[in-house]
Amino acid sequence: MSQNIYFNKEHEQVRKALRDFVNKRINPFVDEWEAQGIAPLHELFKEMGELGFLGIRYDPKYGGEGLDYWYETVMLEEISRIKCGAIPMAIAVQTNMATPAIDQFGSEYLKEKYLQAAIKGEMVGAIAVTEPGAGSDVAALQTFARRDGDSYILNGSKTYITNGTQADFLTLLARTSDAPGYHSFSLFVVPTGLPGFKISKKLDKLGMRSSDTAELYFDDLRIPAENLIGEEGEGFIYQMQQFQHERFAALPMCYVGGEDMIRETVEYLRGRIVFGKPLIKRQVLRHRLVQWLSELESLRQLTYHIVRLKEAGRDVTREISMGKLLGGDLLNKIADGCLQMYGGMGFMNEMRVSRFFRDARLISIGGGASEVMSEVLAKLEGF
Repeated sequence: MSQNIYFNKEHEQVRKALRDFVNKRINPFVDEWEAQGIAPLHELFKEMGELGFLGIRYDPKYGGEGLDYWYETVMLEEISRIKCGAIPMAIAVQTNMATPAIDQFGSEYLKEKYLQAAIKGEMVGAIAVTEPGAGSDVAALQTFARRDGDSYILNGSKTYITNGTQADFLTLLARTSDAPGYHSFSLFVVPTGLPGFKISKKLDKLGMRSSDTAELYFDDLRIPAENLIGEEGEGFIYQMQQFQHERFAALPMCYVGGEDMIRETVEYLRGRIVFGKPLIKRQVLRHRLVQWLSELESLRQLTYHIVRLKEAGRDVTREISMGKLLGGDLLNKIADGCLQMYGGMGFMNEMRVSRFFRDARLISIGGGASEVMSEVLAKLEGF
């Protein structure tokens, strides 16, 4: 495999530890969690935290491993081998969505109280940006945090919140001014144990079934002012930067998940005899499969290029947006094509390909829809 030139012996030791954990502690329980519509994140994250899997890049001062982006890529690749999309997403919320802004812009207090607890797996985090009336258009957010002495009073609602029913804290974007422009938003750490926090409902989704996704409601919830991340009015900027960590996490999920699904499909086609021959002998199917593998390898190499740029301290908004756009659309194409190759069996919920088909659909929607990625890229290209 071509990635061996990028990963050394230490990387591979981390990879093996993660793969063993996934195979022993997650994959045997995925079917059960999918049926229940929830996974025991507190228990799971505690185990992962103790093994050092939740703080790969973070400072050892807060319990992290202090490693580089290559190690993070190893972690994301290996959780992508989980036999569903929901659990990798829940883990990535903890590592790449709810905590990067606390790490980058948060005070010592916030790092010691929340980042450290998230890294240890003692607290489950969630990212709360989307609202019933504002998804892709982040600037249309209405949830408002009004300063009142040494607190902010929060009112509003958030929806499609991954880990929402289990989260101990939210990294939440709220409006703090009525003024137009991007400097009217602030980012907060909101503990879910405060009065005024309510889980409106657990949402019933097409896919990602073992991930609890919630609609949340805030009624005069008083946030301590010390829970403001960075400066008031800069939250939109912080969140745009945090989105890059989130979108990057989707890339290994696409090329690892897609390749795993192709390998499983090939095994199925080997054993499926049609008109006297295994289906894998059909040239049209073989050619389609290798075309997808070629496209996945291209996405993998773009991802490794992004890691090199990140290691060099470069801005990777353009490349990550391209990867997210390509990856989401490619995964949907592979999911649809593999299910077709299974025929009627693929339409059965008991088959992993049907779960893959349902889960894959979110990748081109969540964390910035394909259309949003295209708009970001058009602006960056100057047209």
